[in-house]
Amino acid sequence: MKISDNRKVFGIRKKILLASKLMGAILVLSYVFFTGLPLNADVSFIIWLVFVAALICVIDLWMAKFITKPVSELNDAARSMADLDFSRFCGVTGHDEFGELSCSLNLMAESLQEAFSKLENVNRKLEQDVEQKKHLLAERKELADNLSHEMKTPLGVIRAYAEGLQDETDEAKRQNYSEVIIAETERMGSLINTLLDLSALENGAAQLRPERFDFVEFLETVAGRLLMDTPDADFDLRYELPEQPVYVNTDRSRMEQVLNNLLVNAKRNVRPGGVLALSLKERGGMLDFSVYNQGTPIPQENLSKIWTKFYCDRNSKNSGSGLGLAIVAQILSMQCLTYGVENQPDGVIFYFSVPVAE
Repeated sequence: MKISDNRKVFGIRKKILLASKLMGAILVLSYVFFTGLPLNADVSFIIWLVFVAALICVIDLWMAKFITKPVSELNDAARSMADLDFSRFCGVTGHDEFGELSCSLNLMAESLQEAFSKLENVNRKLEQDVEQKKHLLAERKELADNLSHEMKTPLGVIRAYAEGLQDETDEAKRQNYSEVIIAETERMGSLINTLLDLSALENGAAQLRPERFDFVEFLETVAGRLLMDTPDADFDLRYELPEQPVYVNTDRSRMEQVLNNLLVNAKRNVRPGGVLALSLKERGGMLDFSVYNQGTPIPQENLSKIWTKFYCDRNSKNSGSGLGLAIVAQILSMQCLTYGVENQPDGVIFYFSVPVAE
């Protein structure tokens, strides 16, 4: 919408001057005409007065159409803009000052509406940036708090054995102290790496890299390494797997983390001599995995808590760092995969499902 810089040929002032001159001329001519009629002078004057009244009504209607109505519309449009409502446009048109003012108001409304829209977008982005910064600060604080909390125990052990190593003269005990210090150091390093990995997954810094592979062979390899021919295997391993390959399209290394954590968790919590059962079934385009360990069920009120960071069952002697299941939940959630845990009459079963690749 553009405003013409040329002066209006027929402006409001010219219209009013023309109307006033025309009205004066009509009054004079009508007076001459009506007084010249072959009628009584009083009758001629009365007829002229009636004509003048009619003329005034016509002029009033003309003024209402060309002046009063446009002014009212311009006033309404200006009032809407004053209330920050720029959606209402003025409909006054014409080649005069009112038309030019209407065009100017509409152009100003468009400009202000565009400016306010940009300002809202900037404010919205600024709010998002502020919220993101708050979220990052909260996560950093949480990470620092968790690290400081989890590091207290291994650091205390390392310090105690290091002090004992200084004063101990027996070579066997010194060797034992050194092994404990090394083990706690490795445990602390593993805990830090795991926590940093989980934070990277949560923040989106770690990306998934899907690939197509046979999940049956993949599970056999991981389970064989963790569960078979191990010196501490005091359980009855059972498994039910498809005989033919079943392919999936997902991040292989991350799914290995999922299986590692679930299998280690089941191995840690299976009762001595109890059953540890693996199951992999194809159903309706999905591949359902489950691992069951015979043992003490999880308290019902804690079932939803086991996926959170650093959750440990204080009543269990076999609880880990509380990060393994949190990583499982994060990796599966990032892929929008269904997962869960259920108590069985004599144990616990963990499960998840992966779509079968074409």
